[in-house]
Amino acid sequence: MHFPPDGSPHELDPLERQVVAVFVDGVRVLGLPRSIGEIYGLLFICRTPLSLDDLVLRLNISKGSASQGLRMLKSLGAVREANGNSGAERRTYYEPAVELKRLVGGFIREQIRPHLESGRTKINRLAATACAIEDPEHRKFLSDRVERLDQWMRSSGKVLPILQKILGQ
Repeated sequence: MHFPPDGSPHELDPLERQVVAVFVDGVRVLGLPRSIGEIYGLLFICRTPLSLDDLVLRLNISKGSASQGLRMLKSLGAVREANGNSGAERRTYYEPAVELKRLVGGFIREQIRPHLESGRTKINRLAATACAIEDPEHRKFLSDRVERLDQWMRSSGKVLPILQKILGQ
């Protein structure tokens, strides 16, 4: 494990704090929990893989928060299990995936696509509701808005693969 200049394994050094802050800001924009950014940021800047206990200690977060964060980061493809620092310990260690294409792909697969799929179901229900409106003017207005939402959803589905390709290059 990398220890800061004061030798304390608990405190993040100034560089680590800055890197963690960058990722915390990034996940905030994406609407993800702060702990996701903290965990990924620390893994990103550490030279060696870290265990769940290391993350809890260094970031001063709960074990539950660290565990949940690691699970989410693994599902996004942002972290992977790695060989630990000591063969005698029976801990799982983690390291960051640093390939942008993999990170973008995981985020699109785990966060955006499910949202689009559930959105399509909701739009279908909205369309049915709009058709049942008795007032012709109101029905037309709502039908137009539902059609606009549907167009946005279709466009998003076309843009995602392009975005993934551009950011993955």
